Amino acid sequence: MAVIDPLAPSVGLGVLHLFCKFTPAITAGNDAGADPRRDTDAVIQAVKDAEADDVQVVTVAMLGHKSDLCVMALGADLWRLRRLQSDLQAAGLVVVDSYVSLTEVSEYAAGVPEEMKQARLYPVLPPEGKTAFCFYPMSKRRGDTEGSNWFTMPFDERKEMMYGHGAAGRKFAGRIVQVITGSTGIDDWEWGVTLFAVHPDDLKECVYTMRFDEGSARFAEFGPFLTGIVAPVEDVLAQLAPQG
Repeated sequence: MAVIDPLAPSVGLGVLHLFCKFTPAITAGNDAGADPRRDTDAVIQAVKDAEADDVQVVTVAMLGHKSDLCVMALGADLWRLRRLQSDLQAAGLVVVDSYVSLTEVSEYAAGVPEEMKQARLYPVLPPEGKTAFCFYPMSKRRGDTEGSNWFTMPFDERKEMMYGHGAAGRKFAGRIVQVITGSTGIDDWEWGVTLFAVHPDDLKECVYTMRFDEGSARFAEFGPFLTGIVAPVEDVLAQLAPQG
């Protein structure tokens, strides 16, 4: 394999969410020219190889029709994230949706302690004991109606609303771990929000509660929500593989 210089953000980590569907499993006697099939061992090996290269990989058994498996990967080198994607596709997973973002410290959090900044830039995932998972993208509204464009609001007013938003979120300390990653200019939305919770209803209560703060009620626009269960890759694959 050709050696390529790493591509890394100046601070923080690249974040890749891959939402995948399963193809039929490989069976003995497949013709050499047959369509590629899912190779469970190769999926596991792709994850293990990435982890050996200092990529954090979170695997999720997804609920509903949107996808079967989510692979969330965080790493400094975007080329290494791309190789993980290629390895998973070569193993027979079909990427049906994805999201690309970067860890960041919000401009409204510039004054937080250094320890908190580092936790946001370099999170350690998945959080212990929180196996309920939800991901959704979001943006701030840019409407033409007076007072409905977040980006024309004075900074101090935006900062005050974000403090209110944060205060609402802190009510769920211990029940929810929230990872907000920036994607302006990188993907279709401005942020990706990944939530890890103790119970699935914690996810619902948290999102519902935070929609009432002014910053969300007036300015938030949400993309699709994808929900699942965090587990080691071997356990996820064992649950998703057809039994027979």
